[in-house]
Amino acid sequence: MRMVRTGTWTAALLLAFALGTFTPTAFAAEPNCRAIESTSARLSCYDAAFPPRTRKPDEAGIDPSSGYKDPFRAEEARTAAKLKNICRGC
Repeated sequence: MRMVRTGTWTAALLLAFALGTFTPTAFAAEPNCRAIESTSARLSCYDAAFPPRTRKPDEAGIDPSSGYKDPFRAEEARTAAKLKNICRGC
């Protein structure tokens, strides 16, 4: 009968858990933009850390010469216009 060392397995399992838990936080370190005094320098720091997303084309993957019209496009435009007119600070 073979005896298994439980201490070795426990230590290996604990090491694997620690590496899996703490490694992503080390890579996710963000610059400390909050400590910058100048407004424009702080804004450029945040822009560098979190670049603005580029907008997708309205009809990505659809050839405009095909004649296809999105049936939900007009409804989305009306909903967006209604949301812009909501008074949030009145």
